[in-house]
Amino acid sequence: MRAIRQYEFGPAENLRYEEVPDPVPGEGQVLIEVEAAGVHLIDTTIRGGGAVPFPLPQLPMTPGREVAGRVAAAGPGADPSWLGRRVVAHLGMTSGGYAERAVAAQTALHEIPERLSAAAAVAMIGTGRTAVGVLRLAKLQEGDAVLVTGAAGGLGTLFVQAAQRAGALVVGAAGGPGKVARVQRNGADIAVDYRAPGWADKVRAELGERDLTVVLDGVGGAEGRAALELLAPAGRFLIFGWSAGSATEITTQDLYVRGITASSALGPAMLKVVGGLRPLEEQALREAAEGWFTPALTEFPLSDAPRAHTALQSRATVGKVILIP
Repeated sequence: MRAIRQYEFGPAENLRYEEVPDPVPGEGQVLIEVEAAGVHLIDTTIRGGGAVPFPLPQLPMTPGREVAGRVAAAGPGADPSWLGRRVVAHLGMTSGGYAERAVAAQTALHEIPERLSAAAAVAMIGTGRTAVGVLRLAKLQEGDAVLVTGAAGGLGTLFVQAAQRAGALVVGAAGGPGKVARVQRNGADIAVDYRAPGWADKVRAELGERDLTVVLDGVGGAEGRAALELLAPAGRFLIFGWSAGSATEITTQDLYVRGITASSALGPAMLKVVGGLRPLEEQALREAAEGWFTPALTEFPLSDAPRAHTALQSRATVGKVILIP
């Protein structure tokens, strides 16, 4: 089979498209004929040898932690009834997803609902479960005015849809005119380019007398700080990432003087969810199948994994990045 292999940490060019032996499912595992594999920003950090909240993998390795496809074989102890079924799985801290075939634990499998493509299922098993977890913490409701930074990204796209569904007024901030147009098409009431000078003033003007009650921040840096300055007293600021390279700077004085709350929606807040992550995955897949979530996707051929990594890091992608074998 063909797969992406990495022999040393470093730039995207270190990802090689090679012929390798098929993986063999072990105890309680299945072999999946991969139709779509997910690319996550943390994949680029691992590739570069950067700091991640778990040990870096041993090299050489095949990256990738999210796959969807059809079960081709069952290992010892795995239920043979999975054979032939379309499934999606998050591989956890392991790797092996950037390949034509991958192994996954039977306990990680979800059957893909009929109405979902493999690519959409991959988006929901990782990005979707994170979105569900963040939204449980955000508790959006009718009457809220919600600003989403990175609104054209994988998570941002889903947050705009969820806020609209909750009856909130939705402000989507994205980088560049093309992404702003996508945010508008996704249903945001107000869409702005956070790369444009004075974008925060434009948001203030568009809001008029309306108070901004919630910020969902996935950009951080100067853009995140500008979003914080827009938040009304008693507002809620939730951090779900920092694609700008640094988290939004927030001080205890900000909390006290403004009377706002701020929290990280990832890390321990996500991992300590009652029941674990699997219920979040189930809900994300169900809501996508029912049409409540429609993930945005940017697809690359598996052989173009280096280009996919470069595009993701430079913020040139929209939504979830997917590799197609």
